[in-house]
Amino acid sequence: MPQSALRTLIETVEAVPAYRLSGSVSAIQGMMVELGGIPARVPLGGRCLITAADGRPVPGEIVGFRRGRALAMPFGTLDGIGYGAPARLIVEAAALTPTPEWLGRVINPLGEPIDGLGPLPVGPYPVPLRNRPPPAHRRRRVVGKLDLGVRALNSFVTCCRGQRMGIFAGSGVGKSVLMSMLARYTAADVNVIGLVGERGREVQEFLEDDLGPEGRARSVVVVATSDESPLMRRQAAYATLTVAEYFRDQGAHVLCMIDSITRFAMAQREIGLSAGEPPTSKGYPPTTFGELPRLLERAGPGTGDGAITGLFTVLVEGDDHNEPIADAVRGIVDGHIVLDRAIAERGRYPAINILRSISRTMPGCNAAAENDLVRRARQLLSSYEDMAELIRLGAYRKGSDPGVDEAIHFNPALEGFLHQDKRDRTGLDEGYRRLAEILGMPDPAAVAAEAQAQAQAQAETEAGEGDGTAEPSEPANLAVA
Repeated sequence: MPQSALRTLIETVEAVPAYRLSGSVSAIQGMMVELGGIPARVPLGGRCLITAADGRPVPGEIVGFRRGRALAMPFGTLDGIGYGAPARLIVEAAALTPTPEWLGRVINPLGEPIDGLGPLPVGPYPVPLRNRPPPAHRRRRVVGKLDLGVRALNSFVTCCRGQRMGIFAGSGVGKSVLMSMLARYTAADVNVIGLVGERGREVQEFLEDDLGPEGRARSVVVVATSDESPLMRRQAAYATLTVAEYFRDQGAHVLCMIDSITRFAMAQREIGLSAGEPPTSKGYPPTTFGELPRLLERAGPGTGDGAITGLFTVLVEGDDHNEPIADAVRGIVDGHIVLDRAIAERGRYPAINILRSISRTMPGCNAAAENDLVRRARQLLSSYEDMAELIRLGAYRKGSDPGVDEAIHFNPALEGFLHQDKRDRTGLDEGYRRLAEILGMPDPAAVAAEAQAQAQAQAETEAGEGDGTAEPSEPANLAVA
């Protein structure tokens, strides 16, 4: 037997528990199941299997303790579970076993296939669902731009490899379409997409129409629909980061997208309130605001060559961008992209509000010419926005303000630049070139190439002078008296 196979067999045998921990159902209240006879050493977050009357095992998770009993919440329905139903504790930690063969597949939060394409291959080692982020002092820095294929983002909200960005929007403003464009056009190696609490009828539409064959081929999609239990919806976010971490550790650059973090927070709210936690801001218990950084910090650069660039959508309720979850996420991520309903109603997609969106890593990863170009375009957009109401009403007179006149002149071209069909892709350099043409400024790529050529010529000249091989200059003509 090969050494690798023998080692795998030994690890499998050692993973089998020497004993079983078991108990029984002593009470059911709502979605919460009380388990009696559970040993005191059972940890919070431990897993259990409750046997229904028809013999069907219902997986659950220990979410709290009360009066000497463990509180478990099921991943499925409670149909067929009654008083005295046996429950068995699972000793090993919850984990997934990803492999590169998962690309192109759709799975549920338990790591089971739901795409009808057969069983999932099993990876070489398990990756914990509740993994910890790499130590801060060992993580690499965020460097290098990531081409997202969307020119409004590439030019005005440039994203770097390993950055975490929030996409803030109300319902029906175009988050799913923007995510599909990013999945199809990004320069990342792998996409891992988590649909948390998604509408069931929209999953197939997203996979076939929005994501498409080219996007799906290099993606792993984790799905938990809105009708599933809060544990399944919460675990969908954990499973998404777990799969992304596996590919990151293989040295790949991963684009991880979760839609949406708000539904993850709502699932955590249901779990916390059922376990008896006190509600705080807008009914969210304290654990919700503790789980958000634990989840989002898992994205980012790794300790090796791989990195996870995280794009997380936040569904702002009532278009209130200062509601608790949006405010908490904005303080954790490295920038935010705001989708504006008013812009969508004007028919400009993606409906990105450039003036309210920001990338905290953008100034450091851009060249000076690129920053100058973006600054100029932002100034024109801001000047127009300040006077937009008067301009639409016809109350502004041309010549009153040269800056506003200039903004009015460039606005149609800038609006056309920001509008992009979902079947269109624009790279980083092409976006800057088109923006420079609109504003009549030098192309940053040409400026960089010229500077590089000058630096190379200067280096060659200095090298020639240093080794004495520089060509002698022609002698000056001397006038003879």
